[in-house]
Order: sequence, then C-alpha cells, then structure tokens
Amino acid sequence: MTTNSDPIRWGILGTGRIAHSLATDLMLVPDGRLAAVGSRSTESAETFAKEYAANGPVRAHGSYEELAADEDVDVVYVASPHSHHLEHATLMLEAGKHVLCEKALTLNAADSQKMVDLATSKKLFLMEAMWMATNPIIRRLVADVKSGRFGVPRHVHAELGFVADPEQHQRLLDPALGASALLDMGIYPLTFAHLLFGEARALTAQANIGTGADGGTFDLDLVMTGKYAGNELSTMVSSVTSYSSRAAAIATDQGRIELTDFHHPSSAVFKPANGDEPVEIVGDEPVIGAAYGNEIVEVQRCLREGLLESPLVPHNQTLSLMRQMDMIRESIGARYASES
Repeated sequence: MTTNSDPIRWGILGTGRIAHSLATDLMLVPDGRLAAVGSRSTESAETFAKEYAANGPVRAHGSYEELAADEDVDVVYVASPHSHHLEHATLMLEAGKHVLCEKALTLNAADSQKMVDLATSKKLFLMEAMWMATNPIIRRLVADVKSGRFGVPRHVHAELGFVADPEQHQRLLDPALGASALLDMGIYPLTFAHLLFGEARALTAQANIGTGADGGTFDLDLVMTGKYAGNELSTMVSSVTSYSSRAAAIATDQGRIELTDFHHPSSAVFKPANGDEPVEIVGDEPVIGAAYGNEIVEVQRCLREGLLESPLVPHNQTLSLMRQMDMIRESIGARYASES
C-alpha cells in the first residue's frame, strides 16, 4: 500500500463512457494516478490504458480478476452496469481493494446492504460515486440553505432526462442490465432533495413503463413527489424518452435559488423576491475538471485519513436512497426479471 506521501494508485473496472470521464479528471488531481484498468477485453483495456498514460504507464488487464490481483492498486472505481456492481465490487473488496462504485450502488437496497456489510467487515473504504454531493457549489448551496441564509425553503423541483438512443445507450433500455430512468437519472433529484431536507417522510410516483426482452419491466418516464420532516415538498422528474431542462430550483419564503445542470453545476444563483440584486453562490473550492475531480479528491482524503466512508456520501444516505428507490419501483410496477 502507499504511504501518505505517495500518490493514491487507482484502478478502473470497465472502459465505458463514465470510466473515461473519471480517468480524464483523475489526470487533473496531483496526488492520484491511474495505475491500471481492467476490461473483459484485452484490446479494450490496452486502448484505454494508452489514452491515459500521460502521467505514467497504465497496466492493462484483460479480466476483472487480473485487476483485483494487481498489488499496485489501492482503490478501484467500479464503472460497470448496475446489474454487475455487487459482483464486481465484491471481487475487489475480497481482494483487499478500496472501492468507489458507480451509482446506483446496486439494483436494490438488499444488495447495497450486502456490499456495505462486506466493506465494513473487511475494514475497507466504500463510497457510492454520487459526484453531485462532492461538487463545491452543491456543498455551499446545501450549507447556505440549511443555515437559513436565503430564507425558509418550502419546495424543490429538479428534473433530469434525455432521449436514450437504442444503439448508443443500449444499457439504459435493457432491464437485464439495470435499465431505469429512476436508477440512472432519478437518483439525482432524489439525492438533491435528500441533501437539502433529509430523508423523505413520504414519496409518491407515476411512470410510463417499458418491458425488456428478458421480461423485466422498467420506468421510461417518472414523476415523483416527496414530503420531508420540516414539511418541505419536492417534485422530481426523470426520463429516457424526452429532453428535460436538467435544472433545479429551490423556492423559499424570500426568493428562489436556480441551478442549471444541477447534478454538476458550474453556478447557482439566489434571486430575491424583493427585487434586490441576485446573489451568486460560489463553492469554497474550485470545480476540478467536469467535477469528477472533486469526487476523486474526497475519496483520496478519506483514504489518507483512514476513513471507511465519506461524510459527504455516507453509507446510511446511500442505503436510505436505495430503500426509497425500491419503494418507488414497487409502487409503479417496475421489476427486474432477476428479482422475480
């Protein structure tokens, strides 16, 4: 293992789009480096490794088992489909690797609990890759809202959706791989409301349901409402069939906070109802790259401090949101064939 003065050595499991995003931002973080990548295809791993070798050689492994056995890797980013997260994270944890696992952590809360329990028993760090929660603008916004800086918050609205192309986004339309507007996009507005108001006391949902070749059912479009401990309300939308604004807004008794691309914002602004000048909400640190860099920094901070979970994305928050999504999927009649 590395010492506190050595770079954190990363491995990436998978070579898809999200793996490229994290690898790109990892190159901007000075005390971390990509040491290895694992794929089911040696050719894919080698191509990926060459692309990100500017900061040093990257070992290419033609299987996930080889990546797990690599002794010069400290932490592995699991970037496979939801349906395989538990299997792949378990492989890495059993091999003694710390894990950053793409969201949603698993297909359901029971599997997420298994992963958390295994990491805890192994005394290894585990974090769901909810990069939004590590974004400096989101962190500042949440702190300001909770402090009452912009008045009493009463309602949040957030939406995230786009049209999934069957050829380019096959996973998003295949329930055998965990397809779900909820698990892919809905998790963001749910988490955004959770960060602001805490765990939802009540949730309702309406959805348009699709059916996969394996017989599983999944949500194509989803609208959710939530109520929280302080009587705050939320309205949340996710979709794989239509383009949303990708925006969020928080209504308070003094005005309105607005964010574009709320899941990775570059700015946020409070617009007072009394006509005063808008107030820009600025993060306490810069956004690193596309903001995956801030997630990487948080993981590395936790590893250097010997933490087993991040206070920004704690296990209990991840598990709470998984339970909420289980309840929503049950209420709309979405069920993976593997759960039957």
